[in-house]
Parts: sequence; structure tokens; C-alpha cells
Amino acid sequence: MSINAFIFPGQGSQSVGMGRELAGAFLSARELFEEVDETLRQNLSKLMFEGPAEALTLTENAQPALMAVSLAVIRVLERDAGMALQDKALIVAGHSLGEFSALAAAGSLTVPAAARLLRRRGEAMQRAVPPGEGAMAALIGADLDQASALCAEAAIVPAEPGGEPSAEREVIAVANDNGGGQVVISGAREAIARAVGLARERGVRRAMLLSVSAPFHCPLMEPAASELAAALAETELTAPAVPIVSNVTAEPTSDPSEIRELLVRQVTGLVRWRESVMTMLRLGAERFVELGAGKVLSGLVRRIVPDAAVMAAGTPAEIEALIKEL
Repeated sequence: MSINAFIFPGQGSQSVGMGRELAGAFLSARELFEEVDETLRQNLSKLMFEGPAEALTLTENAQPALMAVSLAVIRVLERDAGMALQDKALIVAGHSLGEFSALAAAGSLTVPAAARLLRRRGEAMQRAVPPGEGAMAALIGADLDQASALCAEAAIVPAEPGGEPSAEREVIAVANDNGGGQVVISGAREAIARAVGLARERGVRRAMLLSVSAPFHCPLMEPAASELAAALAETELTAPAVPIVSNVTAEPTSDPSEIRELLVRQVTGLVRWRESVMTMLRLGAERFVELGAGKVLSGLVRRIVPDAAVMAAGTPAEIEALIKEL
């Protein structure tokens, strides 16, 4: 039997219709969606199943919605297949908001607590930077060092023609080291635009602005981090059934106090996904199992480790296949 790492997707994996097949096939999944709807006092499941896409993509909706689909899969495995996460997974990890899904799956957070935290996190991240002032871009064919150097150069505001060299700097930072030559940068809109231009000049294979509503995982998110810290201080968080690999440190932890601190730091910090995957391999993971909507993380794992064993489970058929494997 393979030793599994359970991984949980982040924002960008959402799509209209996600979770609908699960709800139709499994009572346990329907009950999970109803629990999230009741907690948030919103028919989030209807938005997930039917759209519109514009509303589902809003950060405040996408974050709890993605968590709900991941936890519906976990609920089906637990209640319909009689599987306990700690018996099937060596370790868990999630990409950005996926850390909350991972913690809830491992029993560190209750489903209602995770839903409330992600709603508040999403709203706070959206409020942190006025619309149009921030941006994110993906650099394809760049590594972390190259992206960091581009950010350092792009942070400097150009001087006026004929003027003195500028000492003014704008916020820009590496937001996601996704691995396989994919790095995401985040910050002030003009700085990101300069970085995209510089990347093309430096021979980066592709540099493109992302369609996002705010500049996530950079220092501009500090107001959101403060708000999440306040929310976490009011939330019970216990030791997970298996260790979680933190986005911030790319190392495992089971300590509730440390997890709480790292969740706050993650809002403004680098998501170290490439290193996290390598850590899980080092700790003995032989197969990565993505639980939830889409297959974004499965693709990233394969880019980082081309011969990695990867499975994804987000539909009834995929869950049935996973149950047979587990």
C-alpha cells in the first residue's frame, strides 16, 4: 500500500458545477454543503452548482466554496467508505486557502469554523487593497531566484526623464513558488507591469497578468493578516490528526499555536509549494492525493516531480477509484 500525502487545492480551482455530482450521489456530501450554507447564512451550494461564474470567483465566495468541496470528499471517504484520514495519509498540505481545508480534514478546525474563517479571510483580502491598485502575474520558465531579482528591480519607480534617480519603491514580491518553472508575483499594479516587461526582456518564456481581484500573498495584504489574526484568536484550533506542511515554512507541524501564527503569516507571505512537495517526498510520501475541485495541484506536483504518483478525487467516479486504491 502506498504512503499518501493528501493535498487540498486553492483559489483558481473553482468552476461552476463543482460539487454538484457529489451532492447528487452522496447524502454525506449534501449534508456537508448544507452545513456550510447554514454556517454562512448563504446558499453557497446553489452558487457552486449553478453560478454565475462572476459571483463564484469572488474571493469571499471562492474560498469557502473550494473548502466545502474538499471536505465533502473527505466526508464521503469517512462516512461512506469508513476511512479515517490518519489511517490513509502520512501528512496533509494545502495551497493557500487549501491549508484551511487540510486542517479541517485533519480535525484541527471544525467545518463551521473553517467556513467562517475563510469567509472573513476572503472579505478581508478583498478590502485590503482598493480595486485597480494591485495586480498579480505568472512567470513561466522562471525560477524563484530569477523572479526575486525581477521583483527587486521592478520595485524601483523610474525617474522622470532628465531627473535625478528615483529613491521611491513600490511593493512587489514573489507570491507563489509553484514549481516546474512557474512563479507568481504580486504587488502594486505599476510595479507588476514593470516586472512583466523586464521578464520579457530577460528571456522569461512567458510573463502574463492574472485575472485576480487583489494582490494576494504580498505585504499589501497586511490589513487582511491583522483581521485574520483577530478571527483566529477567537477560534478553537486543535492538533491535527496528522502533521500539516505549512506554506510559509515548507515544513511539517502539529502545534496549534504555531499553526495559528503560520496561517496569519501566510496571508502576506510566499506560498512555498515546490518546497512543500519536496518535503512531503522527503518525509516518505509515495503518492499525492488531491481532494476537491479540479486537478491544478496534481499538475503542479507532476511538474515538480515528473514521475510522481498522483491521484485526484473530486467526482463520484474519482472517489470510487480512490477508494479501491486506498
